Amino acid sequence: METFVQAIATEPNRLSMMTLFTFVHLLLLGLRATDTTSDTWKRCTDLVPLDLLSFVLERESSQLIAGGHMKQDEGVRGVHFSSPHTSMSFPSSQLLVDCDLFPEEFSIVVTLKVTSFSPKRNEYIFSLMAPKRVKKKRVGTKEEKNNKEDILETNAKGFHSKEGQGGEREKKRRVKSEEDPGQILLGLRFSKKRLHFLFRGHGGVVERWMFQGAGLADNHWHTLILAVGAHHVRLAVDCSKAQEIVPSRPFPSDLNIQGSKFNIGSRGRWKGLYSGLLRQLVLVPGLDATHQICPSSKPQLAVLSVPPLLLDLPDMGRGGHDHVTSYETNERISVGLERPCSELVQGQMWFNPLRKALYICDGTVWVTVLEDHKRLDYVLEHQVLTTGSETHDVEVFQIAGMGLMAAMAHRSASGSAVYLWSKTGFRLYQNISTYGALAWRHFSVGKKIFLVVSNSVGGPEKRKRSETDISVIYKWSKRRKRFVRFQTLQTHCARDWEAFNIDQQTYLAVANHREGDNNHTIDSVIYKWNKLTKSFEVHQMLPTSGAYDWEFFTVGPYHFLVVANAFDGVTTSLDSVIYVWVSGSFQVFQIIKTFCATDWEMFQIGNRVFLAVANGHRLNDNGPSQYAINSTIYELDMTGQVFVRFQDIVTYSAVDWEFFSLGEEYFLIVANSFNGESYSLNSVLYRWQGYEGFVPVHWLPTIGCSDWEFFVSKGESYLIYSSAKAPLSKVFKLKTH
Repeated sequence: METFVQAIATEPNRLSMMTLFTFVHLLLLGLRATDTTSDTWKRCTDLVPLDLLSFVLERESSQLIAGGHMKQDEGVRGVHFSSPHTSMSFPSSQLLVDCDLFPEEFSIVVTLKVTSFSPKRNEYIFSLMAPKRVKKKRVGTKEEKNNKEDILETNAKGFHSKEGQGGEREKKRRVKSEEDPGQILLGLRFSKKRLHFLFRGHGGVVERWMFQGAGLADNHWHTLILAVGAHHVRLAVDCSKAQEIVPSRPFPSDLNIQGSKFNIGSRGRWKGLYSGLLRQLVLVPGLDATHQICPSSKPQLAVLSVPPLLLDLPDMGRGGHDHVTSYETNERISVGLERPCSELVQGQMWFNPLRKALYICDGTVWVTVLEDHKRLDYVLEHQVLTTGSETHDVEVFQIAGMGLMAAMAHRSASGSAVYLWSKTGFRLYQNISTYGALAWRHFSVGKKIFLVVSNSVGGPEKRKRSETDISVIYKWSKRRKRFVRFQTLQTHCARDWEAFNIDQQTYLAVANHREGDNNHTIDSVIYKWNKLTKSFEVHQMLPTSGAYDWEFFTVGPYHFLVVANAFDGVTTSLDSVIYVWVSGSFQVFQIIKTFCATDWEMFQIGNRVFLAVANGHRLNDNGPSQYAINSTIYELDMTGQVFVRFQDIVTYSAVDWEFFSLGEEYFLIVANSFNGESYSLNSVLYRWQGYEGFVPVHWLPTIGCSDWEFFVSKGESYLIYSSAKAPLSKVFKLKTH
């Protein structure tokens, strides 16, 4: 299995690697020896990326503050500054907390769009200004007559030249500053053909590192990464080859920022106000941020941290006299209900106010451009569905041309039912003859659609307990728009079916629970689709003990199948087995101790792989069974090639886990069926909280809950549960905001 670990471990995990790199780098920076100024002044130690633009934009939720308005150009949102308003300024101490000196090494990440303007004009992307100080006048001094100061200029020419890795030979000249004395500490500005980085250097002289030929004023979006190191300065535009200069003196290690103030889009006055669009402005202390965002699939819009207000759709029309939300666009946008997308409206954009989503027509279908990330608000009972009898399982699926359907495995021998989703909920569509149905599974082979049901009472002849059950595969008839009998398979009180594909071959796994009344240690079967006979045939037999569930999943190039073993006739404390596909068959990969395991649920969060087991109960020799026991979530350890315990959750005779996501949030819901006294108890909805794992957020009343299914219809999210103790099922609507 070494190749398995190597293959998975080398999967791109750029975020995790970058996080590790950043942590180690910052740790090393923290251990560096500081100069003598550290004895007097505090250095910045909280070296995390500082989103300067978000800090000024998000002072009021979902709207821009005074001094700027939102504008869209080339399909991308940015901020246009209308004035050097004080709301676009803030004390540096609010972000650079508890430090007196500016970081000695850092990066500045900017995404902007510069329109053509006068070649003599200088505009500031941002500035860091010292506090104003009142100076006593001296009569007759030269300083009074010429209230200007010298700037030491370092010039890097030919930005887009192929040279520059070794550093440009710097050119120095003394030029008269336009800056007011004692004001600017640090700033980034540009003219039509140059980008200037200014800072107050050694001896109070304002130094300027200048990059020529940057070509930013072309009316297109660009992302700049200015990285200031101990011995070099690099500028990369749109993740291209960086231009490097080697100044004679490094950036000062003692730049005092006490009482200073950041100005976004200006230097705090009208002169030099930035006239273009700004989308991203991030200060990254301590390291070169180039490798955090480059390479990028969209280098002109490479992202480190963009304010959410510029990612999500704006709240149009909201605002007052002092705080105005403005939104402009160069594209045609229609607002309202969905309309046809065709070549006639290709390129037109459509905003759906109900879904808070923006779409663009590609000539055939509406393609999502931006969509509001859903967050679960509360759960609302949507439908109480009266069924023919108690229900062991529900399977929700889609059929093209028909819509959303649900097959319910009814306990009674009178049959099960298929329901069709409508505006008001599920309604009966088709009755199917079943006998003590326990589970349904929907799958397809090519373009053919099938449903397989597990029967547990044999058939109309009411067979003896020792005889074999007959489970049935049904095929969807496009002509009749009904499921019709296709193939029968011999099973033994089958509790679950699992359909999967490996190497373009279709397989069915059945979980045989017991043969007769007492024999639980029997084989479960893997069937394979025979393309010649157009039927399923036995492919492999696997030993199981009261098997309750199969779960198939894939990690990288490897295929796994895990069985939930529930009972061997003596105890519920059993080994459940994870199998891995090797050379055409399943072989044992790992054994996990479980207690009447009834369900496995595999899910992924980012690059992390999890398996959750539902433990039913612990059978005690001398006393009552324990129904309140831990169900466990395991995580795949890529290095140790094993699933390890991640989190225990107390459940009550749990029979099912269901994982789903809403926007960027992840959830698990458990089917609690019995607490030792009652079948009427809460099933619990858990939300992923990262380091804390899953935490409970909603408690839903259920009666003998046997299964949960999550589904989506027309942008709305729902949950349905089936009851094994009452002739009803319930549909819940998940309200999001």
